[in-house]
Amino acid sequence: MNPEQLRGVAVRVAAEAAQVAGRLRPSAITQVRTKSSATDPVTAADTATEELLRARLAELRPADAILGEEGGFSGNGRAVRPGQLCWLLDPIDGTVNYVYGFPWYAVSVAVTRDGVALAGAVVEPASGRVWSASLGGGASLDGQPLRASSADRLDMALIGTGFSYARDRRIRQGELAAALLGRVRDIRRAGAASLDLCAVAAGWLDGYYEHATNPWDWAAGALVATEAGAVVHPPDPAAAYGDAIVAAAPGISDELSGLLAELGGAGI
Repeated sequence: MNPEQLRGVAVRVAAEAAQVAGRLRPSAITQVRTKSSATDPVTAADTATEELLRARLAELRPADAILGEEGGFSGNGRAVRPGQLCWLLDPIDGTVNYVYGFPWYAVSVAVTRDGVALAGAVVEPASGRVWSASLGGGASLDGQPLRASSADRLDMALIGTGFSYARDRRIRQGELAAALLGRVRDIRRAGAASLDLCAVAAGWLDGYYEHATNPWDWAAGALVATEAGAVVHPPDPAAAYGDAIVAAAPGISDELSGLLAELGGAGI
């Protein structure tokens, strides 16, 4: 299948899963366990939503591998084979928001081949909004094309970020954000990496960075942002600003990356 066809599959399964996540929320938030720390929740809906995604992809794309936040890797073998498609699933990105009723959470689905994202969809259960993209096919929100902002001054840029569940790392991230705050227009922290990247694609944010993310957090949103014209740097531990994903309007991308390095991003 070509990237645009894969985009259709991503939208289809993510939209189905978003309906399940929305429907289950009243009961799911009473069945919460924790994962990496006491502040890292997993609800019954996280598990049920990922199970639905896996089942639907097994029907539609049985030869493909799957890597999900809750269920890990599954495929024909112990690793993704060269050339094999792999689906990256975040059944509820922004689970803390989901638990609290803050509507900034989403189902995120992306498909990659040899590490390159071919298509992705990010669907919001609370609003029903559908963000999607395909490699070379552009990005859209509810079918309307997206374009990153034309910002060209970092001191007038609105920047998004996020924080780790690990207390010590969160403190260091807060110190970096505090140092950055005096060098930009303002900072936003909404709590869902996939949607923050989509916000860059829509021009709602001029830039975004976050350390300590996983591929399922950012794969779909990063493709949406890239196809909307933003400059996206996936996490790279060797980067001068540390292992953050960084996405920004072209006019401020280099300046934002440089400032994150200057302010000690490598030590986060």
